[in-house]
Amino acid sequence: MNRREIATYTDAHRRYKEGPRSPLRRLQMVNEKTNKYENLPIPTYEEATSSRPTSAQSHVGVGEASSDAERQGLLGRNENETRLWRNGQNGYQRPTVESARSSLESEDFLPSSAGISPRSSVEGLRQEMVEMEVLDPLMDGAAGSSRIRNQISKRITSLTNTLSSIHLPFQFRFPSFNYIRSRLPENRTVVLVNVGRFLALIFVLLLVYALFVSDIFPVGRTGTGQPYDPESVRAFVQGNVDENRIRDYLERLTAHDHVAGTEGDYILAKWVEEHFATAGLDQVELKEYQVYLNYPRASGRRVAVVHPPEMAWEARLEEESASGDPNTYKKQTFVFHGHSRAGNVTGPLVYANYGSREDFRELADSGIEVKGAIALVRHYGTQGDRALKVKAAEMAGAVGCIIYSDPMEDGFRRGDTWPTGRWMPSDGVQRGAVSLMSWIVGDVLTPGWASTKDAKRISKEGNPGLVNIPSLPLAWRDAQRLLQVLKNHGRKVPTDWVGGVPDVEEWWSGDQTSPLVHLSNLQDEEERQPVWNVIGRITGLEQKEKQIIIGNHRDAWCLGGSDPGSGTAILLEVVRIFGKLVGFGWRPLRTIVFANWDGEEYNLIGSTEWVEDNVQDLRQNGMGYINLDAAVTGSEFHASASPLFQSALLHVLGRIIDPMNNRTLRSLWDENGSQLQGLGAGSDYVAFQDISGTSSLDMSFDGPGFPYHSCYDNFEWMKKFGDPDFQYHKVLAQVLALLILELSDRQVLPYDFKAYAFAVKGYANDLEAYAKEQMKGEGGQFDAEPLQGAADQFIRNAKIFQDWEQEWSDVVYGSVANFETHLLDLEEGGGLLGREQFKHIIFAPQAWSGYDTAYFPAVRDALDQQNWSLAQQQLDKAAAILNKATDKLLH
Repeated sequence: MNRREIATYTDAHRRYKEGPRSPLRRLQMVNEKTNKYENLPIPTYEEATSSRPTSAQSHVGVGEASSDAERQGLLGRNENETRLWRNGQNGYQRPTVESARSSLESEDFLPSSAGISPRSSVEGLRQEMVEMEVLDPLMDGAAGSSRIRNQISKRITSLTNTLSSIHLPFQFRFPSFNYIRSRLPENRTVVLVNVGRFLALIFVLLLVYALFVSDIFPVGRTGTGQPYDPESVRAFVQGNVDENRIRDYLERLTAHDHVAGTEGDYILAKWVEEHFATAGLDQVELKEYQVYLNYPRASGRRVAVVHPPEMAWEARLEEESASGDPNTYKKQTFVFHGHSRAGNVTGPLVYANYGSREDFRELADSGIEVKGAIALVRHYGTQGDRALKVKAAEMAGAVGCIIYSDPMEDGFRRGDTWPTGRWMPSDGVQRGAVSLMSWIVGDVLTPGWASTKDAKRISKEGNPGLVNIPSLPLAWRDAQRLLQVLKNHGRKVPTDWVGGVPDVEEWWSGDQTSPLVHLSNLQDEEERQPVWNVIGRITGLEQKEKQIIIGNHRDAWCLGGSDPGSGTAILLEVVRIFGKLVGFGWRPLRTIVFANWDGEEYNLIGSTEWVEDNVQDLRQNGMGYINLDAAVTGSEFHASASPLFQSALLHVLGRIIDPMNNRTLRSLWDENGSQLQGLGAGSDYVAFQDISGTSSLDMSFDGPGFPYHSCYDNFEWMKKFGDPDFQYHKVLAQVLALLILELSDRQVLPYDFKAYAFAVKGYANDLEAYAKEQMKGEGGQFDAEPLQGAADQFIRNAKIFQDWEQEWSDVVYGSVANFETHLLDLEEGGGLLGREQFKHIIFAPQAWSGYDTAYFPAVRDALDQQNWSLAQQQLDKAAAILNKATDKLLH
């Protein structure tokens, strides 16, 4: 960003920052408590992007700024403003961009742990390039232009030597000029011209021969004339993953909070952009979209018992310091729900278990009135999606909803206390969005098109992607008091409704006689808030238009140690390794796109807007998408994917050793009976798989639990519990790097059509069983035979195709290369009824379970509505689309 752009950007945000609605202006008028985090080591933007770390900084640590820098203010603010920003009282300002100095113009991004200094790392790389004859031993490895000049010089020297050493298979001497002249006829001019032409032709032929022999011009697919053995490339990427670098990347990523669209988010976006560029990726860009986001106000949130007076009590809401170290990790974001509804309501408290529609129906059947109440529900259980909990409460008549983290589902294990337990401590709060991503994904104001600057927008009022009652998340420390005051109100709850909160003697439902609870959620709502995707490419040599996309989101609800920091750190390391390959002259067959998404936590915004911005190209040329998110929280490998990726994934898992068991990941996968899971919702693969039809895969190493969406999900947790030695980060980086090569650099795309066909047959069987269960005793007609027949035909065609040896060009350029696109319902008005944004006939989020997969979702939606004729219509359509797609395998 140049100075003119910076000035324009800053001017465009001045009204927000200085106007009457500015959180900073508003907070300056509020008498807040003394700032207990005033010594927080959060850097200025200048420091965070400086090429010269302060004495207190590590090579990659963005959060260890000097005290002098702190006293000078953050990003040009005065001291009071800086303190407000630091302690979270003004933690959601739009970013300022007074400085655009590169954060990676030197070696700040290199790790400092384990004795690896930037200088030694650079020297090691330079020596390795010298050994591979990419660099001259005497040249400066940092000077790209010098390297090119040196290479050309070497090639020319080689050419000279080659010309001088050419030996013809016969003796030849040019005759003297007088000898030729004495024998010329009278028409000397014509003869001289012909002789000259002949000699010129001989010279050109010799020159062309010399060029090829000397290798001055590239003739191989690597761009250097030295073709790389594919197995050597695989060994290189697998052997060059450095867990110490990954560790240091994560430490920097978690040095300060970075909620989407905030200053911390922008600083990290610029850092990732510089890392991509320094690694040597092509066409690195910071792609901005303007989307609807909400941010909490410092004094705008409240949960309190207000009546009867003798029970008056107020929740503390915020988490305690998420680290025992008083000098680190003091910056914590407010507790709130993304895309929540603003409101200020009071009502009797009612406990509704997991907040599913069935739970509210059970309350109604037992005579418990929810209308006008504040619903208290717990995370997970029979309704995993927090947004659908709020929606179910709204539909039941509640005026507000509180979601708390119950120890039985999301807290300590019995007998454990933080920090010895792995999960959520008593004050830990699971933040998260409550936008309805199973109905609208991405920016809820631009469903189906990209949120560019001039894009049309629909209203947030009555928006099908938003809930209509206010909500807040709560720690079980605070929920404990609410559960206690319900005693003797309503009825005692069933056994399976009893949670794990300690010191609640009896669990009651509450009713209209319950104590009154005040729920306030006042917030700032920005309809055109900037978010930033970072995109970089390695352009393919033979099929540059065909793309393999690798993505991970950057934004976090707080510090994001596991979610998404572990994925981002792995992505950065893989980018570094592939950048080294590019520096050696290697190029893949197909283009590789590396993407660091923004706004994922708010309804998968960044990835969805990018897909919508490029949807036609992706439907034609998107060959695969690989997703990372909360990449490492334990040691058990997990993958969800389109079945097309099964053989490629298993092939890669067979190459990699589990660091704990000293066995291949493939052997552990087989022993555990693991299978590829279906893709539901919840991460950035949704838009690729369900909207653009780009076959997708999501993978991670999972554990028994982690402090999800809490400020306790930080670097300290990862060092103590998640992956102390960063060995599983290393292993997942190896899996990712090898998968990238499988998809981008094999002559024939490694699609497993037989696996897909058998999976679809299983989906059809499950759907038929589900239909019979739904229709039991209801009458109506439903025939699953058309879909079963289409699935059987898929199996037959897949077997023929798999056994048929084709030239790779037929596969790449033929219709099978975008097979998944043929499974989209792209006719006018096509897509899921009422959820037309989702186009895939096989995969989509369940309408009432936003994280789970619904196979053949249009049929299931109709069955859930008990609309049998519509279900049959949708099944027939799905069968027809499936038949048409599978026929293309043979034509």
